[in-house]
Amino acid sequence: MIKTTAAAVAGTALAAANSVATADGGTSKMLRIGVISATNRGKPQARNGHTWHFAQYFHPTIDLDAFCKFVDPGSAEFFRKYVRHPRCTFDQLPFPDTRITHYYDANPKDAADFAKAFPGVQVAPSVAELVDQVDAIWLGDASGYGDDHFDLVAPGLRKGLPTFCDKPIGETPAGTRKILEFARRCKTPIMSSSLFRHEWGTEAALRMRDSGEFGPIEYMVASLQSGYTDNGWMVYGQHPAWMVVTLMGAGVEAVSLYARGNAGHARVTFADRMPADIWYGRPNTPFIYNHTEVHFQKRKFEYSPAIEGDFWYGHHYEMFRMAATFREMVKTRREPIPHQEILDVTAMIHAGVKSRMEQSRLVRLAEVM
Repeated sequence: MIKTTAAAVAGTALAAANSVATADGGTSKMLRIGVISATNRGKPQARNGHTWHFAQYFHPTIDLDAFCKFVDPGSAEFFRKYVRHPRCTFDQLPFPDTRITHYYDANPKDAADFAKAFPGVQVAPSVAELVDQVDAIWLGDASGYGDDHFDLVAPGLRKGLPTFCDKPIGETPAGTRKILEFARRCKTPIMSSSLFRHEWGTEAALRMRDSGEFGPIEYMVASLQSGYTDNGWMVYGQHPAWMVVTLMGAGVEAVSLYARGNAGHARVTFADRMPADIWYGRPNTPFIYNHTEVHFQKRKFEYSPAIEGDFWYGHHYEMFRMAATFREMVKTRREPIPHQEILDVTAMIHAGVKSRMEQSRLVRLAEVM
């Protein structure tokens, strides 16, 4: 639904209701989502794409003119053509029972800009005040390292609010374990994920795996179209690592990382399964961002985020599916992703760092846990 005039403000009056009509004539609870923007080493992320792009699916109205004024031209075009276009809803958007009611950013002006783009959102002066007025928490972090995540999500977890904690969920394996164990002690459902887990092709690969029709996965390559850097590995290396555990499952035993020039190659081993490879810095002539090859015993299946060759439509889909998965967790309080998979990803990244420093030897995850 697109609102670009004063009608947007009026429209939020309806969204402000505490309940929503259901198909059978009854009502269900309107889920109030509180969105928190993480910092990058203490520096606010003014246009945090993991809140401005990912979390916005929970809010039914947008002032598209204001949004396009604040963001880069590419994002503006993406929203006009796909994300907020009435023909690109997947028959699911806008969600009938969610709205973003509060937004927190360390820089109040950045939060105020978000509230202008998404009418009806209130700026929260603190995380403590935000958690008292919402039903669930979405922590978005586009480029940070996760060092501030525990402090930002702990108040909501303590109150039992289902929480999305962006990757990297914790800066270190100990940091990730701290968040997961705190959520477990609070009996609060938590979710962390890369978009790669929610691609159209990933869903197809999982169906193939689970059907058993093509035999077990004997090998896979998860690649990322970006120049390798050591700092980039810490943040964006999380994406292909997530792809590995999504398709192969938890239980990674060791990682060996070799990097040269613009590319990094990691071998991921399991005690009871065939290995997988990560290719960080894969060159592709057309822009596809990432590419995955899954070698089943009887079939090779490869894909990128694109749907029928359209990267941006596929990118819209994977963002929507991640939001939809979180919404389902909020409604059911059932966690969609095993904690061990989340922890394995953080440990894989740090095992890779240790491997690279030690002549690319195979580093067991137990060494960095």
